[in-house]
Amino acid sequence: MSEERASAAMATPLTTRPGLEERAGPAAQPRSIGASAALVAAALALVIFPLVSPSIYFQNVLTEVLIFGIFAMSLDLLIGYTGLTSFGHAAFFGVAAYGAGIVATRYSDNLLVTMLAGVACAGLLALPMGALAIRSLGVYFLMLTLAFSQIVFAAAFKWTWLTGGSNGLAGIPRPDLGGMVNFSSVTTFYYLVLGFFVAAYLLLRHVVASPLGHSFVGVRENESRMRAIGYNTWLVKLAAFTIAGLVGGVAGVLFSYFNGFVSPSEVHWSTSGLVMVMVIIGGAGTLLGPVLGAALVLILQNIVSSQTDRWPLIMGLTFMFFVLGPRRGIAGLYQDALALTRRAARR
Repeated sequence: MSEERASAAMATPLTTRPGLEERAGPAAQPRSIGASAALVAAALALVIFPLVSPSIYFQNVLTEVLIFGIFAMSLDLLIGYTGLTSFGHAAFFGVAAYGAGIVATRYSDNLLVTMLAGVACAGLLALPMGALAIRSLGVYFLMLTLAFSQIVFAAAFKWTWLTGGSNGLAGIPRPDLGGMVNFSSVTTFYYLVLGFFVAAYLLLRHVVASPLGHSFVGVRENESRMRAIGYNTWLVKLAAFTIAGLVGGVAGVLFSYFNGFVSPSEVHWSTSGLVMVMVIIGGAGTLLGPVLGAALVLILQNIVSSQTDRWPLIMGLTFMFFVLGPRRGIAGLYQDALALTRRAARR
């Protein structure tokens, strides 16, 4: 009898098991017409923003938001969908930034060459780091990822011949596309970042909606059950870790272009903590929620900090509000407001 039950469980698709799809988060639910309209409106606003905004400053702020939005979405794949809380995600961001920067300053500033070099560096780090870290669980996993990240930080600090050490790597040029397009202007670079942001979102959206993405959620919900029905959970977690590292690497490469400078702070644990705050404030397990979290955090950093010296206090209070208050952060607030609107419309 037990064998029959096991065979039935193996034959049952993961997404049809009771309760799992409901807990998979908003990404697994059909998007409403209102949400789709809001998404289209936001996309149009991002496209026309440089055309209607004469301010170079605000274009730069939005460019940075999009870069960190990619970074936050990549971490959300681990925290929100797979249940792996990593404190070493900055390692992929920083290593990719260094990889692209070194290639751009010493060999070629071609967009494809530097992007591939940076993302390859992130992937080559994510595979062994993930293979070791995912053997542990909970706080031990978190501490292992932190330890690996600090090893990378120490290497960036000590290998002055390669990284510039504490002085960093300066003079990184904006990329060029074989002489056809140069992204040196603020507006053209903004559209380059926007293109990568859309591509990263569509890729991650496809991943979380696929059978692989459902297996991520299964590991998050009940890893022992997943093993019992035949899934290799080690490979599932390694896939999530590697994909997250690669997408985080894309953000790192774009940041090196944007900043023109890379330093050891890009691989420091504080950068991992910053992007984790973005994910929590925006709403883990929602993909677009962490982008909103990135926008809020960077607005507090770039704009509010110019108005008051107490902006870290405002940041701390904001973080406490979203941790103790609404379910799923900013995305949760939107979902709750949408639910209230629907209830009111039915009356």
